[in-house]
Amino acid sequence: MADPIRYRPHHFLCSLGFQGKGYSPDFTTNMTAIVMGRLRAAGGDETVIEVTGAADDICAPCPKRRGTLCTNQPQIKVLDRAHASALKLEPHERLTWREAQARIRANVPPGSLRTLCAGCEWEPLGLCEDALARLHAGGGD
Repeated sequence: MADPIRYRPHHFLCSLGFQGKGYSPDFTTNMTAIVMGRLRAAGGDETVIEVTGAADDICAPCPKRRGTLCTNQPQIKVLDRAHASALKLEPHERLTWREAQARIRANVPPGSLRTLCAGCEWEPLGLCEDALARLHAGGGD
């Protein structure tokens, strides 16, 4: 069994909306490997994710990472708190990608990301909102 993916709370929704764009080529390659290569791959719904409050597996090659923090740490902290609350995530909790998607479906209605993800530079692109609408419509990715 593969090791769990370590995720900050806001990365659950980032993974839902990810479309191959990123902060740098290394970041995009890493996130593609996690999202497309594990979560969206055959059997990906059973991938285990562990909640963390610091830099995680997606953050690893990010040019904004500074140790376990981010150059935009105040905004990241706000996003993580909002997402942890919305998705009812606890520190060190483990859940499958299937369970994570069920929590998103149950707790994050379409149209809510403008508020939930306020301040995220990716939110205005609408990629996550489109993915959220597909999830609610039963289309998943």
